[in-house]
Amino acid sequence: MKSIEKSKLVDLVVEDIYTSFPNLIDKFGEHGKERTIEDNFHHLDHLETAYQMGSGAFFKDYTLWLNNILTSRGVRTDLIVDNYKRLIQRMDKVEFESVKERQTYIMYLQEGIQLLESPS
Repeated sequence: MKSIEKSKLVDLVVEDIYTSFPNLIDKFGEHGKERTIEDNFHHLDHLETAYQMGSGAFFKDYTLWLNNILTSRGVRTDLIVDNYKRLIQRMDKVEFESVKERQTYIMYLQEGIQLLESPS
């Protein structure tokens, strides 16, 4: 995915998140919103790397690491799941290099959601 498309997707998702959860600004402030933007770029970078490697396990490892980091900072797991779902929902609004790339990103995100939603 080209950088301009990543930026477009991140903008759409972050706008959705903060529209749906306006209390996040109260809880985490503008700094938290900046972190949400950075986190979404990280999600996409890790999806891209996993795609290039052909390794869903790479993205699952990232998802577990991310969950540990963010929950230690007061971000609930369900917000990460919600973020992943919003990425999937908005992927039709951006261009990918190929249909396979889009489908693989969606598959990896769904696997990450399943991992976070399954009982430990």
